[in-house]
Amino acid sequence: MRKRVHCTLLQLENLHPYRRNLEKILSALEEESSKLIVAPEVCLTDYDYEHLEEAVAFGEEAERILCEKVGEKILVLTRLVKRPGGYANEAIVIHDHRVVHRQAKHKLFLLGEEDRYLIPGEAEEIHPFEIDGVRYGLIICFELRFKELWKRLEGCDVILVPSQWGLPRKRHLEILARALGVMNQCYVLVADSAREDMARSSLIASPDGGLILEDLAERIRGELDLNLVKTLRRYLRMG
Repeated sequence: MRKRVHCTLLQLENLHPYRRNLEKILSALEEESSKLIVAPEVCLTDYDYEHLEEAVAFGEEAERILCEKVGEKILVLTRLVKRPGGYANEAIVIHDHRVVHRQAKHKLFLLGEEDRYLIPGEAEEIHPFEIDGVRYGLIICFELRFKELWKRLEGCDVILVPSQWGLPRKRHLEILARALGVMNQCYVLVADSAREDMARSSLIASPDGGLILEDLAERIRGELDLNLVKTLRRYLRMG
């Protein structure tokens, strides 16, 4: 297992046309030396319900382009996709020029009427996956509120949370992310949207309760010390 992982969180607005959002991600891939780059929820197209087919088509094109570009790095984002039964918000993890993990948002945000336009993914899609000896897990935005999903990711070294979290519940996001890090004794990385109505609480929560939090920067950088995860689990045994 890698002992240290450098990471960059992208705190991006949703721009039009869509291609401007893709260009932001491509620039970060080229300019950042971090191993791990996490982008906000639906960062390519936003929740463009009025143009779902167009958003899905652009997401497919963007995925192909990003797979060509992402080699040793790890890129995490979500995009709108068409699945049997309807449209979904699907997280993808790209590494070594391919998608190594997919999962659709299981807990839809009813206050945002996501259930009117999207179908939920299955809970079974939420599970740990490994890259270069590091055990990762992923939950999408609103899913951070559900303790049964925390349990599905026990044993992960790093939990990734692409988000579009609303400003009125900003403190909830920060508290929940830190609590998850302490409870599961892991790092929690939140990449939140930079839209004006969003919390913009992109953060790195440490397993010992530490926090790196940025409201204004477009890129937030940090270093994950995975020895800390190992040490805490050795001395603070949870079961």
